[in-house]
Amino acid sequence: MKKGLLVAMLLGAATAAFAAPQTTCPVMKGNKINPKLYVDAEGVRIYVCCGGCVGKVKADPAKYIEQMKAEGVELEKAPSAKDAKSTADHGQHHH
Repeated sequence: MKKGLLVAMLLGAATAAFAAPQTTCPVMKGNKINPKLYVDAEGVRIYVCCGGCVGKVKADPAKYIEQMKAEGVELEKAPSAKDAKSTADHGQHHH
């Protein structure tokens, strides 16, 4: 019973109108994303699974953005240059 319910939930999530956060690489379908690897394009952050996928997304970010939107993936907003700078500053603190 549980397995059938889980499958139904997954199918429902894939077709539902609400968006889900990105968990898989848009290039290598099904591969889990690496949170340290991403491309910021068109105001959103696209996570990928490996360095090879970074180049593919950079070559045509709009293609992957459209593809993920069609799949109901809610793309994380890319931080502005100002935000990115302050984030980098925070990383410099030594404890």
